[in-house]
Amino acid sequence: MKIFEIPCLEDNYSYLVIDESTKEAAAVDPVEAEKVVEAANHHGVVLKLVLTTHHHWDHAGGNDKMKQLVPGIKVYGGSLDNVRGCTHQLQNGDTLSLGSHLKILALHTPCHTKGHISYYITGKDGEDPAVFTGDTLFIAGCGKFFEGTAEQMYQSLCVTLGSLPKTTRVFCGHEYTVKNLQFALTVEPKNARIQQKLTWANGQRQAGLPTIPSTIEEEMETNPFMRVNLPELQGSIGCQSPVETLREIRRMKDNWRG
Repeated sequence: MKIFEIPCLEDNYSYLVIDESTKEAAAVDPVEAEKVVEAANHHGVVLKLVLTTHHHWDHAGGNDKMKQLVPGIKVYGGSLDNVRGCTHQLQNGDTLSLGSHLKILALHTPCHTKGHISYYITGKDGEDPAVFTGDTLFIAGCGKFFEGTAEQMYQSLCVTLGSLPKTTRVFCGHEYTVKNLQFALTVEPKNARIQQKLTWANGQRQAGLPTIPSTIEEEMETNPFMRVNLPELQGSIGCQSPVETLREIRRMKDNWRG
């Protein structure tokens, strides 16, 4: 499995996911369709699928153009999200295959939107899996609760995504990492892992490089929204439960002007 990030708009990422043995590829959230098709041509692969995480225009807005540029391409999206250009609706637990080796599992991760889907992809034995989390899980952050509740975000982050193998690579929808880590330090000022990762992320951005992917294990160490089960974090925020803590940290982040 080969994965290439394609920077789009101001801070979005689209992705090209390739099965190397067949040269078949999927595009994740191809908002700037021409860029994605150009990348596919550059790597000599055939686009078969579009995997849409959610209905917001900066993720689904390129789907119609993709269908024009790649006739017959299948466009997938969540059954509870009105995804533009969708040809195949997905429920939680639905599976797809790409090429000879890639298996794609649809995970319903609602809150940012009610039908948000994350895509968990496994390849050959020995390859680390990958998950494409759209605007549910960011590196060191999470999406705003536009269409859901703290209970839903807790389930999406800490149960659904948190139960994936720790080596799973996390590819999110936006380059928000530096700001997210700066905020995370206000929540956990003594967390050395957050400070280390912020130093690294600043270096990446100054060099014009992305901060993706992360891993589920790194998120468990540095993402306050995925650490709400920790009693010491709950206590420092003044909350009694993981969900209450998640809700309060999101409120803090929404009001933060770092």
